[in-house]
Amino acid sequence: MAVSRASVVDQNFTQVVASLSPASPRTDLDSPVRPGARLTARGALQLFESMLSSRHLDLASRDLKARGESFYTIGGSGHEANAAVAAALRPTDPAFLHYRSGGFYQERARQVPGTSPLFDVLLGCAASADEPIAGGRHKVFGSLSLNIPPQTSTIASHLPKALGAALTIDRCRRLSLPLDIPYDSIALCSFGDASSNHSTATGAINAACWASFQNVPAPVLFLCEDNGRGISVNTPKGWIHANWSRRPGLAYFYGDGLDLVDAYRAATEAVEHVRRTRKPAFLHLRVVRMLGHAGSDVEQLYRTAAEIEADEALDPVLSTARMLIDEGWQSPGQILALNEELRERCAALGEEAISRPKIETAEQVVRPLAPIDEQALQAHLRQPMDLAARKAFWGPRLPEDDRARHLAMQLNRCLGDALVRYPEALIFGEDVARKGGVYHVTADLTKRAGVARVFNTLLDEQSILGLALGAAQLGCLPIPEIQYLAYLHNAEDQLRGEAATLQFFSQGQFRNPLVMRMATYAYQKGFGGHFHNDNSIAVLRDIPGLIIASPSRGDDGVGMLRTCLALAKTSGSVVAFLEPIALYMTRDLHEPGDALWSTTYEPTHHVPLGRGRTWGQGQDLTLVSWANGLWMSLRVAKRLEDEHGIRCRVLDLRWLAPLPVEDLLREAKATGRVLVVDETRKTGGVSEALFAALVEGAFTGPMKRVCGHDTFIPLGAAANLVLVQEQDIFDAALELSR
Repeated sequence: MAVSRASVVDQNFTQVVASLSPASPRTDLDSPVRPGARLTARGALQLFESMLSSRHLDLASRDLKARGESFYTIGGSGHEANAAVAAALRPTDPAFLHYRSGGFYQERARQVPGTSPLFDVLLGCAASADEPIAGGRHKVFGSLSLNIPPQTSTIASHLPKALGAALTIDRCRRLSLPLDIPYDSIALCSFGDASSNHSTATGAINAACWASFQNVPAPVLFLCEDNGRGISVNTPKGWIHANWSRRPGLAYFYGDGLDLVDAYRAATEAVEHVRRTRKPAFLHLRVVRMLGHAGSDVEQLYRTAAEIEADEALDPVLSTARMLIDEGWQSPGQILALNEELRERCAALGEEAISRPKIETAEQVVRPLAPIDEQALQAHLRQPMDLAARKAFWGPRLPEDDRARHLAMQLNRCLGDALVRYPEALIFGEDVARKGGVYHVTADLTKRAGVARVFNTLLDEQSILGLALGAAQLGCLPIPEIQYLAYLHNAEDQLRGEAATLQFFSQGQFRNPLVMRMATYAYQKGFGGHFHNDNSIAVLRDIPGLIIASPSRGDDGVGMLRTCLALAKTSGSVVAFLEPIALYMTRDLHEPGDALWSTTYEPTHHVPLGRGRTWGQGQDLTLVSWANGLWMSLRVAKRLEDEHGIRCRVLDLRWLAPLPVEDLLREAKATGRVLVVDETRKTGGVSEALFAALVEGAFTGPMKRVCGHDTFIPLGAAANLVLVQEQDIFDAALELSR
């Protein structure tokens, strides 16, 4: 059986400290802790207590795990000098932390009265419902009062939103928008050396350099805690310095986290640089990983005893204790007394933590996932817009004074009104500014609102969504644009792992409301191939709490977008707004020039969340679809009646999450026959959920579906071989009606 290294490290600390000889005692605590140090003795003593507190949290969580009472044992042993970074920052600086940040968390909490960081962390380890940030849903470092948004076991996925927050601080100052933190705040995000290789990390740091290169304020401090390995894989010696020390626009600082004095020096220099210049910096902090990756990680399987012992000999908590004793600020007895006091305190708090209630019902688990405040939503939607402000934005001729227009134009007008109504609204993405988007949906909005509110980003979807998340957490209402559905897959974890989880892991204390607009689906007459005709949205429908809106024409586009913005504003909702590319410029429905797909602009119109729209009152067959499928289904419905006397009603789902199940069942039972027209794929498509809802709703009539093939979309006319066609719908409807 492997030896418990936690016990070895703990005993080694006690034995070494007890063996040290005391120096002449000193009491001038505001003097440098050692000659030439920037850190005072008073500061060093405070930091040492934060470091030692973090160490005892690791030991306590492992003791509780051995009894089956702790469910999270990834600790910060060997990383405790990150407390020095917390000391260099202000408690108002947003901090996006990784899971080895125990020292940082304890030190920041020390700066804010009324906190209980030891107990809070142990409640998290014990998965107690009383844990104040996540309520037992995960062990996280997070606190509203400490300006630490909760992070789970991220691998660099928090870097884009940390940069987003940094970029937003100065943008809010420029726009005179209120912030809950000072305008000279900076954002910090911490991560490990192994995580620095992740595409999300490299993308976020590159985006910071891109901004800095153009003198765009980006006050973010990237803290890389380099312990030399990612679980069992070693980081090549010198790699972090070689890779990050010479990036344009990125200042590089190095500190030895095994020497608290040097760690504090490097941290203060880095923080001062970022705060003064408003440019990003990379703080490379040397640390050591002790006690393995986690409690379940048996290091002896992939490391020799000599290697493990060599790392344990570098213990930064022990080296700090030795320095305090050597310089006369503490005696060995004082250090040992504090050590035992913290051991006893953590043990007692651990016993209390495991006695606290656990989550007991599924309802408790999902309660904070994506709450909708219906009363606040309706009140918000009833608020009138400022007519004078609208005229100042649009000029004397308002959008509602114009003739009927297509979907793209109506969305443009709704986005313009959103900029008027919400001073904190920001529209951004690749090509959205002067070009007005690939399909001109954002045309002229930069000219009307200014480049501070409607602006281009670099070509990186992770950074686009990260900017949205960071901006939202600081009180803005971001409306990011992703050019095509296929490009979302580069960044979908920013929605799944970050955006959708924030309210869940903070019990609603933190929010990142956003409405992500995206050109979606296929039917571009064979142009563009798969990357511009992706027809699968399964990855979105699988994200808990994500609202998915999918309008088909201008009036619904305006009404649904207005509802989505109100949901984001009142409930912190995260929304994917899917715009069908092929219907952007569509004006007609049945015949050229009939203008039946053009609509006038209604500035107060909104569409209820999760409610569909029924076209026609036929009693023979119900067609169920949305987006391009709706347009085709309406055309087929007319043909069925004209050629065969089959009278249909067509249900436009409009919302793909939550699905309008009540409307679906009502319209299905009205005719007793249902044909689902699903332009996505047969496997993983929306029709699977619709059939399940019909069966669960006790619908017993015949059902049929037409779907896209399980394939990517090719170029040219071959695309029509795998996408749903009007003739497919017509033939299936005839068969179902027999």
